[in-house]
Amino acid sequence: MGTFPGVTVERTIELGGATVPTFFYGTAWKEDDTRRCVEAAIAAGFRAIDTANQRKHYFEAGVGEAIGAAIGRGDVTRDDLFLQTKFTFRPGQDDRLPYDPNASITEQVEQSFASSLEHLGVETIDSLVLHGPTTRRGLGSPDWEAWTAMEALHAEGKTRLIGISNVTAAQLDELCGLAKRRPAFVQNRCYASQGWDAATREVCARHGVAYQGFSLLTANGRELRRPEVHAIAQEHGRTLEQVVFRFALQLGMIPLTGTTDPAHMAQDLEAYDFALSDAEVDTLRRAG
Repeated sequence: MGTFPGVTVERTIELGGATVPTFFYGTAWKEDDTRRCVEAAIAAGFRAIDTANQRKHYFEAGVGEAIGAAIGRGDVTRDDLFLQTKFTFRPGQDDRLPYDPNASITEQVEQSFASSLEHLGVETIDSLVLHGPTTRRGLGSPDWEAWTAMEALHAEGKTRLIGISNVTAAQLDELCGLAKRRPAFVQNRCYASQGWDAATREVCARHGVAYQGFSLLTANGRELRRPEVHAIAQEHGRTLEQVVFRFALQLGMIPLTGTTDPAHMAQDLEAYDFALSDAEVDTLRRAG
């Protein structure tokens, strides 16, 4: 826990009966370097790993190799790790599908999930996320069928939590209002120009959904080059990356980092070791 006058940021939170780390390591776009990166992230101290059964952008089996190696060495146990994966609809996949494209959506979710268990070498998943709705507005019948299938996996105890990614505030509100099981998580690309996804975060707060923010750095390059942001980093003797991740934590987000550099992994986790003032948080909040 990083506790400072007026500011408390927990390293873990309790959510739906699960202990969830508040900083995730993301594994997209690592390809053959996935195993090395995940092993390095675990060695640096990350205990939450985000992946997807979408070979187009993720190498889920490489994540499993890293986890197996770390557990085999005794570095961690399965219970130490929070593993999150995703079900991705056909338009988001390439030809390396984790399911039969002619099967029903329900069967595709089940097949993808079974494949994820095999890739990761585990018996249960901590969080299963719908990788994104099939429509830009509202939720279509395939989205509801997939969500119902995910609810069934949760009811069977195969995944502890379920969530959704790449979703609008209105879509999230609809899902929370009508789903039998509300999402535990939203995972969105987070733009400073949109108030750090303020509208979606407001819906999350209203429904008790935890917000995971990705691309905090890559989506906000222009904003992070501003002098006032550099001044905050200089004031604390921290990197821009540490400042952004600390800002996200103080807003109540769960940030994701995808760095491939072990030194940067360790530095990112040092975001717990300092605090931003209310004025600095406000400066960053208005950076867009």
